[in-house]
Amino acid sequence: MTEINAGLATVSSARFKLRHWLVVISFVALVVVPSLTGWWYLWARASDRYESTVGFSVRTEELGSALEMLGGIAEMSGSSSSDTEILYNFIQSQELVREIDERIDLRGIWAKGDPEKDPIFAYDPPGTIEDLVAYWRRMVNVYDADAGLLELYVQAFTPEDAQLIAQEIYGESTEMINRLSAIARQDATSYAREELDQAEERLSRARRELTQFRNQSQIVDPSASVQSQMGLLSSLQLQLAETLIDLDIIKATASSNDPRLAQLERRVAVIESRIEAERNKLGISSVDNAANDAFADLVGEFERLSAERDFAQESYTAARAAYEAAIAEARRQSRYLAAHVRPTLAEAPTHPQRYTLLALTMLFAFLSWAILVLAGYALRDRS
Repeated sequence: MTEINAGLATVSSARFKLRHWLVVISFVALVVVPSLTGWWYLWARASDRYESTVGFSVRTEELGSALEMLGGIAEMSGSSSSDTEILYNFIQSQELVREIDERIDLRGIWAKGDPEKDPIFAYDPPGTIEDLVAYWRRMVNVYDADAGLLELYVQAFTPEDAQLIAQEIYGESTEMINRLSAIARQDATSYAREELDQAEERLSRARRELTQFRNQSQIVDPSASVQSQMGLLSSLQLQLAETLIDLDIIKATASSNDPRLAQLERRVAVIESRIEAERNKLGISSVDNAANDAFADLVGEFERLSAERDFAQESYTAARAAYEAAIAEARRQSRYLAAHVRPTLAEAPTHPQRYTLLALTMLFAFLSWAILVLAGYALRDRS
């Protein structure tokens, strides 16, 4: 009985000490008050936000040749991971934020949340472009899903504003991809275009030089002229041979004063003179070496100009074919933006997620309080 009374006296003597009151007060200050404050702010001050969703990907056309298409081995469309990464960074860039702000006034749209009432979630205009970009990254969330698909979630204080911002992002992204395609096509065809321009200039210069030569020499084609002159020379030589035969026959059968002899001799002299003149034209005269050299130089110059023109023509044909092939290849690998989810129009607010935020606030407040209490008791036990 004495032991029981002593135990009851010990229990009855247990009461709240200062450290217990400090634990209770710290619990109220670090857990209850922040939780009540968070509940009050989320339900009384925080503005409702609506979300618009859009999903798209960058596609690349890769049409193969006709043989590949008939064989069923052509890849009609594909997605480029590098293009997706470029677009992912572009959506978060200051350039895009500035362009859309200038077009639809992002500061005014996001200030509709009333920054005086809701300073945490609403935007306080005007702010710097860095402030706007930081707020943009809170309100615009982009996720790079598998297979190169981008999913975009845009928040605003009205459903129409959220959809408008999503549409603007999609439009600007489309223009950016079009610019990339244009740059790629220009890079792919610029070298071929330069080669084609050089080939065109070379062919034009060769034709001008050949035309100038023909105008100066008054000869369209020396080869044809030579053939014509050779034909005439052969005819004259044949006539000379026939005349000489007739002259020999008459000399053998007629007297020396026969008038036919004089006539045939004059004919022979005329034909020989004409033959010599034609040989001079051909540059094969045995008398005028200067004329021979001049005609040979004329023929050589014509052959050189003709060879230059033919080579320029072949170069132009090859450059033209390369340019057409480069254009076809650039068109075959064109990019475009394909949306599998168009910008949606919300019917109910999805943010702020009040219950989730309140639960997280209570959880972190409780964990902070518990850590402080455990640390305090640990220090007390060590002392």
